[in-house]
Amino acid sequence: MAMKKASELGIRTLASRISSPPFISRHLHASPGSKKIVGVFYKANEYASMNPNFVGCAEGALGIRDWLESQGHKYIVTDDKDGPDSELEKHISDLHVLISTPFHPAYVTAERIKKAKNLQLLLTAGIGSDHIDLKAAAAAGLTVAEVTGSNVVSVAEDELMRILILVRNFLPGYHQVINGDWNVAAIAYRAYDLEGKTVGTVGAGRIGKLLLQRLKPFNCNLLYHDRLKMDPEMEKEIGATYEEDLDAMLPKCDIIVINTPLTEKTKGMFDKERIAKLKKGVLIVNNARGAIMDTQAVADACSSGHIGGYSGDVWYPQPAPKDHPWRYMPNQAMTPHISGTTIDGQLRYAAGTKDMLDKYFKGEDFPPQNYIVKEGQLASQYV
Repeated sequence: MAMKKASELGIRTLASRISSPPFISRHLHASPGSKKIVGVFYKANEYASMNPNFVGCAEGALGIRDWLESQGHKYIVTDDKDGPDSELEKHISDLHVLISTPFHPAYVTAERIKKAKNLQLLLTAGIGSDHIDLKAAAAAGLTVAEVTGSNVVSVAEDELMRILILVRNFLPGYHQVINGDWNVAAIAYRAYDLEGKTVGTVGAGRIGKLLLQRLKPFNCNLLYHDRLKMDPEMEKEIGATYEEDLDAMLPKCDIIVINTPLTEKTKGMFDKERIAKLKKGVLIVNNARGAIMDTQAVADACSSGHIGGYSGDVWYPQPAPKDHPWRYMPNQAMTPHISGTTIDGQLRYAAGTKDMLDKYFKGEDFPPQNYIVKEGQLASQYV
């Protein structure tokens, strides 16, 4: 049901044919015979056996191993993805399909694409394919697809939770309890109600719309900025106001939520200068992509108090190194990349991945909204 609702919110179109370097098709569909498929997922270790539906980890392997191997395909699964000596690198030269997730992304660079002579298909089990050099993939004639809508509910719910955690100053209270302390004033002096606050989302695609719908009962002032304006009926139903000028919207916001994909245009868009123009004490939630933010600028603004609180589950790179400044900045409620990999989300993106693989083997097209790169063309949100 969640995927159906998400797909109804909008279907992405493909645009902007890549003309340089020249497009060379590697064919969308599988040629006959056994295929080598490599999956890159996070390792679950002792947690793998604790839930039979935990399919999104390396041990669970999306639950498709028996199905693939019964058809004569070779399925390699690893969590070792980075560097020239990684397990993934050993298989780059002869794999046909690479499956990865945003939660433990296999960074597919132009160099790796050049080495992958047999590669035809890059699948993201989830949503967000910015770990792939999409222009290089398009130029090489590869197909890139993801399971659109599979975990939009998961992410939108997580964003709402993070907003409330920041607004109510929840984490200091939690830390007091586990540390044996009790100091109500240290929490209450910066705890607020969400009602009446101005919340702006940068991006109002599937996740952004779902978040706005969930915020409506809190009686907030809802703003949104996006490439596309919602149709008037949906805008009225949600009760949100369109802001065409991003820099005009941002200073109005008590809370800013990032819901835009990572592209060349959005990379580093929240830099020192833009952050300085935000309302002092602004709260920011970012479950989109870490690289949309200037890492040090965010850390500095949290330290100065200009950003009153920052929460999200996305970092750059991932996994985040131990010395990443967001781990140690004040007023943060960061986690590893978890929002879209709930058990419910895993089951949806595992089923969607299996469906696309089945269509690939049969020579059938994928659902149109799943394509990120097809026949040398990029989806419009990545242009």
